Amino acid sequence: MASAIVTGASRGLGLALARALAARRRSLVIDARGEQDLETARAELAAMTEVVAVAGDLTRESHRRALVAAAGDEVDLLVNNAGGLGPSPLPRLEHYPLDRLEELYRVNTLAPLRLIQLALPLLSRRAAILNITSDAAVEAYEGWGGYGSSKAALEQLTRVLAAEHPELRVYSVDPGDMRTRMHQDAFPGEDISDRPLPEQSVPGLLALIDGELPSGRYRASELVEVPA
Repeated sequence: MASAIVTGASRGLGLALARALAARRRSLVIDARGEQDLETARAELAAMTEVVAVAGDLTRESHRRALVAAAGDEVDLLVNNAGGLGPSPLPRLEHYPLDRLEELYRVNTLAPLRLIQLALPLLSRRAAILNITSDAAVEAYEGWGGYGSSKAALEQLTRVLAAEHPELRVYSVDPGDMRTRMHQDAFPGEDISDRPLPEQSVPGLLALIDGELPSGRYRASELVEVPA
């Protein structure tokens, strides 16, 4: 049975998507940096499907290789959901520490690309790669230069990968604003209870996973209106 790899699956959008896939009895490989939270997620998902949890840091090559090795011989879905925000409160570019920016690019851009490189030999024909992005990759918001540019770079990598691998479905997916820890960190001290829960973005992701839409950039909120 082919496996689905979902990174950053101990909470937020990653966990919400993993729950939906587990309910469909999809074989899962999940990861996160926090071992305890990941084990809690694994135990929940294991009640529905076969799941392997690999705790670690995606910027480390040993962890990426362990994650792909856990997937077995075939992968039909790779979701690059794990990512970082950068410093909080969000600094303007004129004050952005370059060492933190370099770290953010390693997390949000280079780690997903390297995971794709390692997984490519295992990807079945018409397998789907979902790279989770943000409107900050295409819009200019004050303070979002670091995060947004790292996601913009990921989106360009996604476009080129799609051109180089027409046998695959390669997507950038903007899930929209969500009530997550990362979103709260972006707006410290603010009430973000009006933001939708991550579960509301899952149907859009499933529309891509289940359907045959061409490779490209999509917004999750619009995908539920697109026939799968």
